[in-house]
Formats: sequence, structure tokens, C-alpha cells
Amino acid sequence: QVQLVESGGGLVQAGDSLTLSCAVTGRTLSTYRMGWFRQAPGKEREFVASIGWSSGSTLYADSLKGRFTISRDNAKNTVFLQMNNLKPEDTAVYYCAARPITQSRYDYWGQGTQVTVSS
Repeated sequence: QVQLVESGGGLVQAGDSLTLSCAVTGRTLSTYRMGWFRQAPGKEREFVASIGWSSGSTLYADSLKGRFTISRDNAKNTVFLQMNNLKPEDTAVYYCAARPITQSRYDYWGQGTQVTVSS
């Protein structure tokens, strides 16, 4: 079983940077993949980025590549999302998620952390 807790959200100005953290408790398998998703009011949940826990291989939504960076600290069981040059369109609840690499679905989800970007 895996539990995820996001933190680091808040209210920022357009152009600011912000780093989100996801603390992972329980066993994190070497074959797990970690992901960040976001959901704005009235919109579907959207993929942001993912990283292989052991391999460190990363994937990004095309629209965010180069502006957002996903990383992890294996020793601290923590996943990060570094967000640069934030825009009002980035306003959303950001969720951390996890799945075994043998599955296509993310089975484990955090409660989310709110990011609000003002103009």
C-alpha cells in the first residue's frame, strides 16, 4: 500500500516559481512510476509529468516541457514538481499519483494541493 501527501501549494504572482512536494509513505517499489496531475475548475484532470522511481526517466505534457521539472529523492521518499514562470492558466489543484509500471492506471492518489496564479 502507498500513501501520498502533497504540499507546497499557495498563491503566487504570474512569472513566479513554486516547488511542490509529494511525501510517499509505505513501500515504494522499484517498479513504480510517480506522476503529477492537475485539475482546474470545470476541466478534466490533466497529466503534467511522470518519473520512474528507480530509473529516473521522465515524461512531460508537451505544453509544459521546459517550464516544469519533475524529480525525486529516493532516500527521502519524496517527489517534486518545480514550476517556473507560472501563468494564470496553471491555476489548479495539483495531485501526486503512483502506479506499478506493469499497470496503465494510477491506483494511488494524494488529496491535492491548490496552486493559484494571479495576473
